Amino acid sequence: MRRLRSILLLLFVFIMLAGATNVQAQTYSFQVPTEAVGVFVNSDGTLTLDYTITFQNNPSADPIDIVDIGMPNPDYILSSIKADVGGSPVSDIRPSTVVSPGIEVHLGKYTIQPGQTGTLHVNVGTVNNAIGASTLQETQGPYASIVFTPSSFDQKFVSGKTHMTFSIILPPGMNAQEPRYHTPSSNWPGTPEPAASFDSQSRVVYTWDSADANAYTVYTFGASFPERLVPSTSVVATETPKTPLINWSSVGPCLCFSGILVFIVGIGVLGAVSANKRKLQYMPPKISIEGHGIKRGLTAVEAAVLMEQPLDKVMTMILFSALKKGAATVTSRDPLKLDVADPLPADLQPYETTFLGAFKTENPREQRTELQNVIVGLVKSVSEKMKGFNRKLTVEYYDSIIEQAWTQVSAVNTPDVKSQTYEEVMDWTMADQNWETRTTQTFGPQPIFLPTWWWRYDPVMRGAGVGGAGHMAAPAPMTGGGAFSMPKLPGSDFAASVVKGVQSFSSGVIGDVKSFTSGVTNRTNPVPVQTSTGSHPRSGGFGGGGGCACACACAGCACACAGGGR
Repeated sequence: MRRLRSILLLLFVFIMLAGATNVQAQTYSFQVPTEAVGVFVNSDGTLTLDYTITFQNNPSADPIDIVDIGMPNPDYILSSIKADVGGSPVSDIRPSTVVSPGIEVHLGKYTIQPGQTGTLHVNVGTVNNAIGASTLQETQGPYASIVFTPSSFDQKFVSGKTHMTFSIILPPGMNAQEPRYHTPSSNWPGTPEPAASFDSQSRVVYTWDSADANAYTVYTFGASFPERLVPSTSVVATETPKTPLINWSSVGPCLCFSGILVFIVGIGVLGAVSANKRKLQYMPPKISIEGHGIKRGLTAVEAAVLMEQPLDKVMTMILFSALKKGAATVTSRDPLKLDVADPLPADLQPYETTFLGAFKTENPREQRTELQNVIVGLVKSVSEKMKGFNRKLTVEYYDSIIEQAWTQVSAVNTPDVKSQTYEEVMDWTMADQNWETRTTQTFGPQPIFLPTWWWRYDPVMRGAGVGGAGHMAAPAPMTGGGAFSMPKLPGSDFAASVVKGVQSFSSGVIGDVKSFTSGVTNRTNPVPVQTSTGSHPRSGGFGGGGGCACACACAGCACACAGGGR
């Protein structure tokens, strides 16, 4: 009996010890659907870090009660750190006992339970001594730089893909040509070239975005900027020499000169094509960040801007819209001159008013600048209206409106009614990038009766007596009633006439379209400039910033690693 009691006692002790072991060996298993990281380079030479991480805890896992986030160095100000879970503040933030240097955020009553999802937001207000000097040679003077690796989690705990957005916000005081981005590490699944923009404080923002990233891979990003923008005493970080990823001395004999030459020329051609295309992308990248739902209520001109239609075509659409409303009359088409109505009609859009105002300027160069200002204002207005909405879905919505417009015209067989319907929806059909071809196909051999406002655009028509000085002559109704007996042209001739008008607008008013658009892009979506030496100003174009060991030493290196819970 005593022996049985001893066995039972030992079994009880074993069970208690096993239970204690299970308490210590917690099982973490989660996904990170989205992660957004922002690194702000402040004018005082400090960094501000901002993490927004969504955790999706697996049903069979333990609760996520503590999250560790690595710091660039030990010189962070603990009291400057704020955190919240889903907008609810958490205050228990301590130096990490797992990641060094780093912090641990205790979620408390906002612990993410098994099967639940929660979003942790951490803002580190001040990190000192994280900016390094750069050997980048520029006429603007010496440069400074940062290299940053966002927090990553142990692959044993995290799985699945992460839609990651990483942004570097540089200090104010630069023009679009001064900042330099570093090519991200080669394992980055997104495009190496970041989207670039100015924020509301005129700071350059470089943003890399990929839906195919994950939360356990170490990615490295960086940027350089004129050192004058921060106190010289803040540029203190040093760089650990890196081993090139390729030993060129060993492979050099295997490369023939002609092959290298072809490679260099090919890269140059592709680079030039990419750069030219990039200069025509005048919409700021921030509206491409996924929002929710469709933005309805845009005008045809605003929809064309959202679709990044060529700007000479966009301005022709503005001109036609203003003429249609009786706001102006073309007195000369080459060069384009307008007789602007006074007073202006009350139903003009703001961009139509500023567009007409630009033609009150006689000097061609000043007029071109004013027209660029019109487009910049229009782009900013569309960007503001698109806040919170999904660009892709919105573009698809307006594509469907364009298709409906063509369908309405195609459904009519009577030439005069077909022309009248076409006039009513012409602004939307012009938003179609294949407008000329579609017009020709839709009308075929049938003629198009010119729009009733066309006399305001065509001085020759007015001279023929269709219109008068500032008002339209009273044309006779056509047989069958409804439409005016305006002059008519074959569909292809009318389309060619409009296209010629767009081309005339380009050559006579705005000059080279690419140059004009580039001037707009530099203000609305500045072209990012890459460092001439590759991924880091001192790395010779080879290194990607190195692996993260949470104790990095490089020019502005700001490595940040995180444990996947406890």
